[in-house]
Amino acid sequence: MFPSISLAQEIGLAVLLVAAIVWVTGLGHMLWGSRFQQPEPAAGEGLPMIPAQRGSAGHPMESVELTEAEKQAFAGLVRTIPLN
Repeated sequence: MFPSISLAQEIGLAVLLVAAIVWVTGLGHMLWGSRFQQPEPAAGEGLPMIPAQRGSAGHPMESVELTEAEKQAFAGLVRTIPLN
């Protein structure tokens, strides 16, 4: 095919060309198929699989009572954070 490259390089070039054609064909098929799908739900509708956000109280298993030593350690950690 090309006199300046080896047979292995020609095979590699052919494989690369076939992979590129398959990729472009797949991308075109995906984009063409998405043109005919139903539109996305409106922002106000929400998704039924996501639960509503809870209030500040939350579930009892989502909060932990800290001991006084832990509260002091956390306060000391917060004081070390630099404010720019």
